[in-house]
Amino acid sequence: MLPDIDSLALFVRAAELRSLTKAAEASHIGLAAASRRMALLEHRFKTALLERSPRGVELTPAGASLLPHAKALLHEINEMQAEMRDYADGRKGALRVLANTSAMTESLPADLAAFQKLNPDVRLLVQERWSSEIVHDLQAGEADIGIVVEGLQTDGLETRVYRTDRIAVVMPASHPLANVPEMKFAHVLDDDLVALESSASMMRLLTEQAVIEERTLQLRVQVRSFEAVCRMVQAGLGLGLLPFEGASVMGGALGLMVRPLSESWAERNMLVCVKKERASNTSVAKLVEYLVSTGPS
Repeated sequence: MLPDIDSLALFVRAAELRSLTKAAEASHIGLAAASRRMALLEHRFKTALLERSPRGVELTPAGASLLPHAKALLHEINEMQAEMRDYADGRKGALRVLANTSAMTESLPADLAAFQKLNPDVRLLVQERWSSEIVHDLQAGEADIGIVVEGLQTDGLETRVYRTDRIAVVMPASHPLANVPEMKFAHVLDDDLVALESSASMMRLLTEQAVIEERTLQLRVQVRSFEAVCRMVQAGLGLGLLPFEGASVMGGALGLMVRPLSESWAERNMLVCVKKERASNTSVAKLVEYLVSTGPS
């Protein structure tokens, strides 16, 4: 007899939370019911899966072997249910697309809208995330396609270049740096800076380059959005650091000057990422090919 799906889901939660009590709460069942489910699961497999202690639970060797199989099975069942639900609702398929702020601020909305017109039977669910979060969600099977900035570990994912961007300095038009012939990163390191939160991939790159310059970033304000950076610059709180395309749109509307950094490292590729197991899906492959085709030849 095959193990039931609810018991496998409970086992995965217990393994990840290292607590049967917390797993029971997450599954909205009582602890006694959760214990019975785990006992039946272990009976079906004829081996212990969890070792219980006052501190929680740990996987046995058999449990550690079962965990990736259980996760893969639950992922496939989730995809099956989602696809069948879309057929029931009259839609052929739905793709969850995660994109970083650079892509969402620049070319991606128009590209997705054009793809949607060409493929009305594919429903797109689009959400904004930091690049590191996108990679994690793709690897966990919680999204179909991601747009991230290069430089992250993308194990288990297939990647292709979508677009490029270049880090730029956002400043009032009256700032002395507005007239320098060539904008260098070293030029801004004496100023107060307004930038994105430290979890943004761009900030890691800027911090690394500051170390190479044997300097530190004078971060005065860190926020979550491009618009907030530009408004802080407009208010006189410092120079902004943002991707050029997105900053040009927002900064220009606020009367700010946007100057791209001249260093080669400031140019970054944006990548389309797909989990290898999902790359062969017809709708996924179609969207990936379309996005790649809109980029530089």
